[in-house]
Amino acid sequence: MKIAIYQMDVIAGEPEQNRAKVQKWIEATCRTDKPDVVVLPEMWTTNYTLPTLKEIADRDGEPTTSFLQQLAKRHQVAIIGGSFANIKEGEVYNSAVAISRVGDVLYRYDKVHLVPMLDEHLYLKAGTKNHVFEIEGVKAGLIICYDLRFPELSRQLAVDGAEIIFIVAEWPEARKAHWKHLQIARAIENQVYIVSSNCVGHYNGVSYCGTSMMIDPLGEVLDCGSEENEETLTKGIDVTVVPDIREKVPVFKSRVPSVYKIH
Repeated sequence: MKIAIYQMDVIAGEPEQNRAKVQKWIEATCRTDKPDVVVLPEMWTTNYTLPTLKEIADRDGEPTTSFLQQLAKRHQVAIIGGSFANIKEGEVYNSAVAISRVGDVLYRYDKVHLVPMLDEHLYLKAGTKNHVFEIEGVKAGLIICYDLRFPELSRQLAVDGAEIIFIVAEWPEARKAHWKHLQIARAIENQVYIVSSNCVGHYNGVSYCGTSMMIDPLGEVLDCGSEENEETLTKGIDVTVVPDIREKVPVFKSRVPSVYKIH
């Protein structure tokens, strides 16, 4: 599976301009790199313009979902569509979507863990579920930014069969060491590929740390973006190695869930 990550500098509060940027990037990337899957970052349509999201957010996933479906069909590429502000039943969610190369919606996910340090909970409603889906014949999971700090979420995806976990983020520079090391930990402990797309640039006094990554199930960093530059990371991965790695170090067979008193 060949994957292309867009480490994007999001224009705050300008969904149309950001959609135009993504369209141009996908067209260029598919022409030159011919990926199977492209990955976008968190809140790529608006950035964290929380007080104005109700005015500029999608409604029931539109127009962003249809926009991504059209791009997927036109370029025959599967899309991990990052996440975007999305109003459903009067509430604003941080919603992610995955699209097949023929334009079908494979999965929708609303961010479960809202960031108290950014007052997300004052403006957004949290999702309540997450599960494995299939993309390009591979079982995958999808989490959003702060979700990375909660190992239970990624572990359940792995237990349910995920061989790759996509992370879409606007992770801040102030906690960049956490961003890097938590990703490596999630890859090792769950014996999965980790593929992340983070933003760069600045908004409202916050700088994003880039460092989008591809990590193999042994924790080896296969590719890593810069901390400051908008750029593309492209790399092929071989998910057929996952069962062998899990057989050699049988973490999932050795688990004793009855002892782990998680509430």
